[in-house]
Amino acid sequence: MSISNPIITVLMPAYNAGNYIHEAIASVLAQSFNDFELLIVNDGSTDQTMQVIASFKDERIVVINQENLGVASALNTGLQHARAAYIARFDADDVCYPNRLQVQYDFMQRHPEYQVVGSAADYMDVEGHHLFTQEPAAFSNSQVQQLNYTICPFIHSTVLYKKQVVLNNGGYNELAYTFEDHFLWLQILKEQKACNLPEALIKVRLNPESITIDEKWRPRKFLNIKYAALKKRSITQRDSDRLHEIGREQYSHRIMHGSYYALCGKKFLLNNYQPQKARLHMAKAISIHPLRLDNYLLYTLSYMPEKLIAWLHKITSVSQLTRG
Repeated sequence: MSISNPIITVLMPAYNAGNYIHEAIASVLAQSFNDFELLIVNDGSTDQTMQVIASFKDERIVVINQENLGVASALNTGLQHARAAYIARFDADDVCYPNRLQVQYDFMQRHPEYQVVGSAADYMDVEGHHLFTQEPAAFSNSQVQQLNYTICPFIHSTVLYKKQVVLNNGGYNELAYTFEDHFLWLQILKEQKACNLPEALIKVRLNPESITIDEKWRPRKFLNIKYAALKKRSITQRDSDRLHEIGREQYSHRIMHGSYYALCGKKFLLNNYQPQKARLHMAKAISIHPLRLDNYLLYTLSYMPEKLIAWLHKITSVSQLTRG
């Protein structure tokens, strides 16, 4: 192992992740594969994020500080400073399973023609309770290549990729607010091979303070701009400004927490049948946002048998209201 010339850079952007980043860092340091640097880009955090990072005394941790410019900017900063040829993406509120790096590195060594490899992921709520296992939309390269442009092929924090192919495609587009990864994959997949592994290699934390909002809570204008940009493989500054404006309007306790509780409620009902927990979360979502009728529908469905819910979800229009 060479600290100055690591094989993998684990790239972790961090913004106000003080409540979770200790567990995230510890999970990286505990990897069975240890020839890596953990490059943390502190994106202008104002909480205890830096104090938590400083509590670790490990020479593999490298910290870069920048003003708060957003996750795409933080990732591009990290790419410019990364010393390894392989980049393992990871978020500051998630948890790596101990074999994550080894499994993906071994795959890349066996299949050098691949540029990106992702995986499934176990999702948990903010307190760390298991919600469901998310399989990616496709596994083999041929399946990935056949996906519609509207479907993101990877769970971003699971991917390991070759740094140069991302740099060759311009890095992360900082205009593509909240979908910079999806935008990037569409550029790369035009000419490169990629796939997903079926096993879950990380735990992804659903977090009410995260910028990620269930798309059913996004206004139509936001989605129209996003999918038009993905279809064209380009986005204008004007459209980006509009996305940021809508995002700022939605970045409120009411929207962020309402979306979080509704999404957890759906998962406890549809993916991890625990109706009492589903009702608890849906009740919180209703109290925060009482005018969303789909929340009441989900609350009512939680009193029905699991098989009936699965049947309704599969064959009726109810599924359009309940997919997460």
